[in-house]
Amino acid sequence: MDSLATLLLLCIGIACSIGFRIYRYREISGHESKASPLSLAIQEIVAVSGGVYLSLVMLTSFLKLDIPARITLSSIAIDPLALTAICLAMIQPLFFKFIK
Repeated sequence: MDSLATLLLLCIGIACSIGFRIYRYREISGHESKASPLSLAIQEIVAVSGGVYLSLVMLTSFLKLDIPARITLSSIAIDPLALTAICLAMIQPLFFKFIK
């Protein structure tokens, strides 16, 4: 049950993050672009989380930190660096919202 709640929470977080990104794209862009705000938001969250993940991998490699390959939350095994990257990418739009 905890694994289902964790997955649900992660999905809700990603959906909220995409919603904030769509709102920002609608504010910034005009009507001349062909890409939808949803596709741009999904593209951005994947790009940001991928960049953060690569940075975390390089940082842990450079510092020679011993991080477990997988952590288990109930019955779900998750890469801790990937989970950290996704969580940071999810909260990134909130920083833009608070800066304005």
